[in-house]
Amino acid sequence: MSTQSDHGHELIPRPEHTPDALRAALAVVDPGRLEEMQAQKDEAFALAVEWQSLSPVQSWVLAWARNIEIARRPDLSVRYAHAQSHLEHEDPVTAREALRELSSVLDEAMKAVRE
Repeated sequence: MSTQSDHGHELIPRPEHTPDALRAALAVVDPGRLEEMQAQKDEAFALAVEWQSLSPVQSWVLAWARNIEIARRPDLSVRYAHAQSHLEHEDPVTAREALRELSSVLDEAMKAVRE
């Protein structure tokens, strides 16, 4: 796991981009999603075999690295939860702003895991 910490408080260090490291990290920061992760991993590996390409596995790794980045950083997880809770707001301006914020959090997390 990386020891990089430039975003304030982090629950755990950023994990390496391997299935085992990602699973171990998720078990700490959001264990309720382990089944979802495994199901998506199985699907990605099946597609990789079918397509004879590693791109589905690479996409799975990046998606879960991003999800874990959000869960391990309280600053991102609070923003993410707040935005999600306002996506279906009756005020369209509020809903659009929530969508922009959600996109911003996802972009920030993806940028961080690609460093």
